[in-house]
Amino acid sequence: MKTKELLKISLRQNAIFIPNELIANDSKILSAPTAVLLANVSKLGFTFSETLLHALNNVNPSYKIEVLETLKTVLGIDKNWTPLVKEWNIPTGESTFDHIVTMIANVFKTNKGTALQCGHIIPKNTFPLERYNGCPFCGTPFEFGTIENFGQGSKLKVLELWTEKQLNDYFNSLLQSKTALDATQVGSLKVLLHYLPLPKVEIGMKETLVLVIDTLIEEDKEEKAVQYFKTPTDILRYLWFKKTGLLQIIEPKTIIKRVEGNGKHIFIPADNSAQSKLIAKNDLKLKYSRKECLMVANWLNKLDMDVEAMCEMMHPKRGMWIRFIRALRLAEYAKRKDFEKLSELLDVFYNQAYDVWQADVNRYRLKMDAEKTFALLKQRPGLFARSLFSNMLWFGSDETIAHFTEIIDKIPARLLFTLNMYAQNYFDKNIQRSVKPLGGTNKRIDANILLGLYDEKQLEAMKSQIEDLCILAMKKRFAAVANDNKTMYIDPQLFNIPVSIGDRSDTVQDLPVALMGARFPVEGNEVRLFMQWGKDLPAQHLDMDLSCHIAYENKLDICSFSRLNTIGCKHSGDIRSIPNKIGTAEYININIDELKKAGAKFVTFACNAYSNGNISPNLVVGWMNSKHPMKISEKTGVAYDPSCVDHQVRVTQNVAKGLVFGVLDVAKKEIVWLEMTFGGQVVQGLDYKGVQALLSKLSSKLNIGSLLQLKAEAQGLEIIESLNADEVYDAQWAINAAAVTQLLID
Repeated sequence: MKTKELLKISLRQNAIFIPNELIANDSKILSAPTAVLLANVSKLGFTFSETLLHALNNVNPSYKIEVLETLKTVLGIDKNWTPLVKEWNIPTGESTFDHIVTMIANVFKTNKGTALQCGHIIPKNTFPLERYNGCPFCGTPFEFGTIENFGQGSKLKVLELWTEKQLNDYFNSLLQSKTALDATQVGSLKVLLHYLPLPKVEIGMKETLVLVIDTLIEEDKEEKAVQYFKTPTDILRYLWFKKTGLLQIIEPKTIIKRVEGNGKHIFIPADNSAQSKLIAKNDLKLKYSRKECLMVANWLNKLDMDVEAMCEMMHPKRGMWIRFIRALRLAEYAKRKDFEKLSELLDVFYNQAYDVWQADVNRYRLKMDAEKTFALLKQRPGLFARSLFSNMLWFGSDETIAHFTEIIDKIPARLLFTLNMYAQNYFDKNIQRSVKPLGGTNKRIDANILLGLYDEKQLEAMKSQIEDLCILAMKKRFAAVANDNKTMYIDPQLFNIPVSIGDRSDTVQDLPVALMGARFPVEGNEVRLFMQWGKDLPAQHLDMDLSCHIAYENKLDICSFSRLNTIGCKHSGDIRSIPNKIGTAEYININIDELKKAGAKFVTFACNAYSNGNISPNLVVGWMNSKHPMKISEKTGVAYDPSCVDHQVRVTQNVAKGLVFGVLDVAKKEIVWLEMTFGGQVVQGLDYKGVQALLSKLSSKLNIGSLLQLKAEAQGLEIIESLNADEVYDAQWAINAAAVTQLLID
């Protein structure tokens, strides 16, 4: 189990992990088992680097089998990929009339027709049943096939060797990451914390700290965990993570509202939003054992902070803290001997005998007292940075920038780059911005109303002020780091990969990872979307929908269960019930030439939960692409070939009803990987302008290549086109987003 989990982690980083003790000898002759492994892996779309091939050649056959089985598991070879329609690239000709006639026949229980396993009767001269793998009326599958076509991919993905050193380096980079980890990194870190000893490194983010604390407490090492609690917020974050599995402190009302929304249904009798809301409320009720209560009471009592400062920090989540104080019986423990600090904390907190910093800021801001407002903001540089743009519009850019410059050296690098990236969009009167409220779905918001007070020339000047200030600050930080190297190599691919700042992904990437905003070129004329769900679940009604949203200059079109065929797109049929344990699949074929001739601009890839609730756990969506035509099984309609998979993600958390997972730029023939949740039960609920706003936000993000150019300029390094440079930054290095964040010097 350990080996397989570590193999999965290395695969996400485009590598294969081999423990040192498993490499038994140093044979240069390729053995028969290794040759067979190489052939089988190539069918799946992968190959090995020379170093990895040599290492695999010298491990025992059982480990070779482990490698192959891990790849098969990640690529879903054991899942059911059979769609509803056979040869679905040829339209079946089904119509709304067929559905109406079939419905009438089943309501009145007519015997004229074909009775199917699901109990429905299909009248003659309606659906061509020989074309279906299941019931065309209710979408229940009966017939299942296997993957028939392997190795159609035009390019093999090269896997590298990971030794124990690389594994430990990756572990350290996750712990030290200067940006919040995404769901893939969180999943990897949880496994590594379980199997590897905790290194003595500085943990970069509060959310990462929670995972470390949780592991220590699970291993009965509470005394080691206590040292990591520095503030009451750290304790609250841990408690809420244990309750909800969320690393961010999302208010209970937000979670309840989201669950309630997921329970809504277009068909009123099927709406169970009220029941979902009640279940969510019950799930969020707090209950703790005496041992847990005493543990938390000790944590709060031993915090090395002033009581009033603790209360002020607890204030923004006052409602949550009151719930926890009651559930943990802290008032009772506060009466005990040696819990004097806890007693004082509760007294000050309940009587609100403390000042709130944010309230003072708001008061002076409304009074237009710039001196006192900025004096307070300079006490908390991070919050000053987050409110910089609005304060520039409120007090004027020159005065605001002058005060901000005084504390810019205290601003985390990730915030500086965020300011530089998003200034272009923020100071544009005509653009809507994409935001994702904590615990909510992506939304677009109008430009700040205060922008109307300034003309275009003044706004352009503000953008330039931000850019010049941030770039100068980062150059100073790079220049302050001693570097004896003379040359640097930057892989051209790095100019297409954004730096991992913000927009964290909530889905897991089991194949080599990509950051939001990464671009994938389409080699051929066809893109094939796929969605697989229901693996390991019992047979039931579970209706997930794969859709695409086509944007033209002056109109919109869709391809989904309600429109199986449209210009340039063909859908494999709507499956509404899953078979027992093996799951089911849907596809959409996208013909780029047809779309280009029709004048299509963008195609947005989406999946939706038509059933009550959110998108099914472990649902996998992605797309395939090959220079050569990709076949569809004539017998079953199976159209999945792992060697053609460009990118795929797996849903693991309670996301919303809808998820956008990519956008095809028809003219450029490239796909932008993005993740945008929305509340629609069907693709018609997708706000395309919201997608455009998110694309605009992603396009403004700093890419890794540009960041390295900044470093080279500040440190006096010559950029050369040779791998013999003193510093080499290639695509393999950039896969580890956590390691890239070490360039963000604080």
